[in-house]
Amino acid sequence: MNIERLQQQIQFIVEIDKLKSVLRRSYLADNSRRENTAEHTWHLTVMAMVLVEHANEPIDLLRVLKMLVVHDIVEIDADDTFCYDEVGALSKADREGRAADRIFDLLPSEQAVELRDLWEEFEQRATDEAKFAAALDRLIPLIHNYNTEGRSWREHGITHLQVLKRNLHIGEGSESLWEFAQILINEAVEKKHLPVA
Repeated sequence: MNIERLQQQIQFIVEIDKLKSVLRRSYLADNSRRENTAEHTWHLTVMAMVLVEHANEPIDLLRVLKMLVVHDIVEIDADDTFCYDEVGALSKADREGRAADRIFDLLPSEQAVELRDLWEEFEQRATDEAKFAAALDRLIPLIHNYNTEGRSWREHGITHLQVLKRNLHIGEGSESLWEFAQILINEAVEKKHLPVA
């Protein structure tokens, strides 16, 4: 047994427990409370398994799952940046990059590189796997808002044009999920849960 390597791995495992304390702006579908980032991550991985058939291209599901598991680890240091926060978006890449440096470097070097590469692949959205993973990451808050009568949208004064613009790239990973997202957006507008602007 390589005790030093194991200690590094355990230190990383203990560190990522902090993700359970990072609250997102999305509410649970039952509208009872805001979700945390660890719950969001779990939900996305299940979504990927269930919805993989809707990807635009044949994809490596295991790679998508790995990306989804690590994509928000940086929020331990960088916190969750609300997707419609234009000011927070300006510093997001820098904050998350520094967080990735610190957190992934807790691991033995080859594991640190592997997880960092997965995180960067997700962020760049250049591969079919990353496009599908990102599509799911955009779709789930929309589903949450739809099921909570637009609670988070209403709290932050979000309009249907902002939601359309923010979620447009769902189609890069899945045209069928983008069509479904547009149905949800249109219904939310009709039900007065999302204002037109």
